[in-house]
Amino acid sequence: MQWDSAQLEALAAVVGEGSFDGAARLLHVTPSAVSQRIRALENAAGGVLVRRTRPVTPTAPGETLLRLARQTDLLAAEAAVELHASGLGPGPEGADGGPAAPRPVSVPIAVNADSLATWVLPALARVPGVVLDIYREDQERTVDLLPQGIVMAAITAQAEPVQGCTSRPLGVMPYRAMATPRVVERWFPGGVTPEALSRAPMLVFDRHDDLQDQWLREYAARTGSALPAPPRTYVPSTPEYLEAIRLGMGWGMVQDLRTGPVLSGDDVVLLDPRAPSVDVRLYLQQWRLRSTTLDAVADALLAEARRQLVHEGTRAAASPVSRGDRGR
Repeated sequence: MQWDSAQLEALAAVVGEGSFDGAARLLHVTPSAVSQRIRALENAAGGVLVRRTRPVTPTAPGETLLRLARQTDLLAAEAAVELHASGLGPGPEGADGGPAAPRPVSVPIAVNADSLATWVLPALARVPGVVLDIYREDQERTVDLLPQGIVMAAITAQAEPVQGCTSRPLGVMPYRAMATPRVVERWFPGGVTPEALSRAPMLVFDRHDDLQDQWLREYAARTGSALPAPPRTYVPSTPEYLEAIRLGMGWGMVQDLRTGPVLSGDDVVLLDPRAPSVDVRLYLQQWRLRSTTLDAVADALLAEARRQLVHEGTRAAASPVSRGDRGR
């Protein structure tokens, strides 16, 4: 069956922008024209493709056609780039009399917050001719955006590839409990005890962040004590979360990359130097699609992960905790 490219483009725009009005602005048409294209595509498909919610979300048939729309757009953009490199291509003339330069290739990708704040952007900055649509989501949830057709690649804690995707290990991001010396002096004068942990304020990224709780569970199992229940402060942004630790608002889990902890210096210390790290194993999943652009993005992420993340056998004191279910 032949699908109308303008209708597929409208579907991708509606889902990507989250509304018919946003899609209209992106496509430089009226919202009515977008609505007409979606209705025509739904008539051709024989069912509803999007839920008219805020934001707009695809139905199961809509996810299938959204993947097609994303793949078609990516391959068409890559073809335009190759033709332009050969001095060919449709469209208006450029300043030199030849074909105008094609628009950059767009790649939607899902990334967890801590990776985005530390090692992902330096990797993506090295991929030329690409614009990115980055979705920030918990690493346990980034993988859900792949079968929906919303993203083409995802950094995830799930090793098992979703249908239609490949999965490759990126490495381990260890986390260690850290605080300022003043926090340790105030709340842990007699050392890290269950009683002190139940009183001291604990910093948590958001309601999906389980790393601190994993550390507490490991502590309780290691010491044979009851599970502490500390008061919580939520700071749902990686830079501000780290700043909250530095300001002495409580203790929390800090990324420990190969180059060292993200927080370091005399103003922060390990809460319990005897405690092992909590390790989050990360994977790169991407669509099974022959695409030079998608492969270039993946190669850049894999190369930077080799430089920044910890790999099996490179750290002697690895945590027995293998995964982190967190919104970071």
